[in-house]
Amino acid sequence: MLITNFDSFVENLLTCGFSMGGENDEGVFALSNYFDENIKWHSGVVAYDPWEWRIKVLEDRDDIAYAKLFFKKSGFISRDWYPYFLCARRKGKTFEEAFLDGYITAAEKRVYDVINAYDAIPFHEIKRLAGFSKENKSEFEKAITGLQMKMFITMCGRKRKTSQFGAEFGWSSTVFCTVERYFSAEVFEKADRISPVEAAEKIKAQILSLNPQANLKKVTKFING
Repeated sequence: MLITNFDSFVENLLTCGFSMGGENDEGVFALSNYFDENIKWHSGVVAYDPWEWRIKVLEDRDDIAYAKLFFKKSGFISRDWYPYFLCARRKGKTFEEAFLDGYITAAEKRVYDVINAYDAIPFHEIKRLAGFSKENKSEFEKAITGLQMKMFITMCGRKRKTSQFGAEFGWSSTVFCTVERYFSAEVFEKADRISPVEAAEKIKAQILSLNPQANLKKVTKFING
């Protein structure tokens, strides 16, 4: 396995099914371990810059999800493997059921309700509409991360802020949507046909085929979030 550019990254990701997003694989699995020497982080050259790939897969494709998915860090999951993680993390529960069972915090519900009201909405708008102040920054960011790890929301692009005159300014802000809006019903139907135990075993077997030396304790955390 050798990754020389964006296209070979996508090809290998679809073959493997999932990967940590950065260089630290937490002892489980990361495609960054297979980057050729011409791959340069933050070079700005899209074909060879992994920092650009995280957005490019969201803008160019519909078969790869990117979000904070593993160890509260970024990661990729292909559409084919998403139902298994969805089953392992959600265990067949709707958002409302998960909230009533105490799996979702009050802050996460505030954030989710805002995101669910829109097709897609940028980070800074979510914070404002959900009523989080500067003093609540850490609580808000924890909720955003928690919802991604629990696979109820996902990243779906980026957008810059706009002035009252419609002019864009500042750095781009991550755009979020619900997982239901990101993937088709087929993904959820497949997840419903899998048991959480079956899902976990399937993912574990794939991890060990990719990295036989994977830390088993961390493999469990990688699967369950």
